[in-house]
Amino acid sequence: MAKGREKASGSTARGDKPPSLGSSTASDPILRNGFYGIYDVEHFISTLRFDVRIVERIPEIRKNGKTKKIKAFQLSQSIVDKLRSQGHFMSIHLRFEMDMLAFAGCLDIFTPKEQGILKKYRKENFAPKVLNYGERRAIGKCPLTPEEVGLILRAMGFDNSTRIYLAAGELFGGDRFMKPFRTLFPHLENHSSVEHTDELVENTRGLLGSAVDYMVCLLSDIFMPTYDGPSNFANNLLGHRLYYGFRTTIRPDRKALAPIFIDRENGRRAGFDEAVRRVMLKTNFGGPHKRVSPESFYTNSWPECFCQTSPQNPADKCPPDDVLQILSDRLKSETTDDLKPLTPLNLTVSEAER
Repeated sequence: MAKGREKASGSTARGDKPPSLGSSTASDPILRNGFYGIYDVEHFISTLRFDVRIVERIPEIRKNGKTKKIKAFQLSQSIVDKLRSQGHFMSIHLRFEMDMLAFAGCLDIFTPKEQGILKKYRKENFAPKVLNYGERRAIGKCPLTPEEVGLILRAMGFDNSTRIYLAAGELFGGDRFMKPFRTLFPHLENHSSVEHTDELVENTRGLLGSAVDYMVCLLSDIFMPTYDGPSNFANNLLGHRLYYGFRTTIRPDRKALAPIFIDRENGRRAGFDEAVRRVMLKTNFGGPHKRVSPESFYTNSWPECFCQTSPQNPADKCPPDDVLQILSDRLKSETTDDLKPLTPLNLTVSEAER
C-alpha cells in the first residue's frame, strides 16, 4: 500500500510584501494578484516550518497602511463546503476556449466567421503548420465538445441529477455548444454561482479564479479533464489527486473515443453507449499505474514519491503516526538564530494530517 511522500522544499520566500492597496503601485494587478493574492500565507509558512524558516518581510522594512488579502484556499474551501452540503459533486475542467481550439487546429465544427477568428488567432500566436481537421479528429487531437463530454458521462451511468462544478474559461462558440450539455446535466455550478464575493467578481478570469477552480477540482469527489494535452492545470491536478489518496478521476481516451463519435455523427448510433463504456473501463480512474511516455512526472509521480507500509527497501517505509510530534520536538531544539533549513529527515506527514 502506498501513501504520498512530501519532499522538503528548497524554495525561499520573497523578502517583500505587496504595498498597501492605497498606494499607486498596489493598483498593479500583477502585485495585487501575486503570491499574497492567491495563497494563505500563514498556512504556507506553518506547513513548511519543518523544512525551511520563512519570514514575510525583511526586518528593516516597515509598511504603512493595510494590505487586503485574498485567500484562494479559504474561498475554495467555502465553495466545497457549500457544494458538499448537498451531497457528492463532480468537477470538470472543460477546455473549449479560443486559444486551445486554435492551437489544436480544430475548426470545421464552427461557422465561417468563427473559423476566421480562430485562424487569425492561430496565425498571430502559433508557428505556421498545415492542420487537417479530419485527420486530427480521427486520432483524438481535438478537445472534446461539451456535448461529447455529456454523452460520455451518460454512457457511464451518470444521470441528470448529477451535480457538476465547471472549471472553464470563456467557451468559444457561444451557448449553442453548452446547450446540449446543460440539457443532459442541468445542475451546473462554477465559482461565481456558488460564492458571491467581490474578490471573485473582480478576478473571475484572473489568477484568483484559476486558483479557486484548481482547489475545488482537487477536493471534488470526481474530477474529469476534457483535454490534458498542453494544460498545466489538468496535468498537475491529475498528479495532485493521485498523491492525495488516488482520488477518482475520469480521464477520457480521446483517440479511442474518436471513431465512436465519428460513427455517431454519421448516423451509426447503435451500440454507442456500450462502445463508450468499453473504452472508459480500460482507463485507471485515478488509481496507481505505471508512468508511460509522454505522461509527465508531475501528472504521475507513482511510485517514486509514495511511501510504502510494507516496503522491501527500508528507505521507502512510511513514517510513524507521531511524525508531527517528532518534528516539533526537533524544531524546538534548533537554535533560533540559525536561519539555515533544517536537516532533512526521512519522514513524511501522514495523509490524515495534511
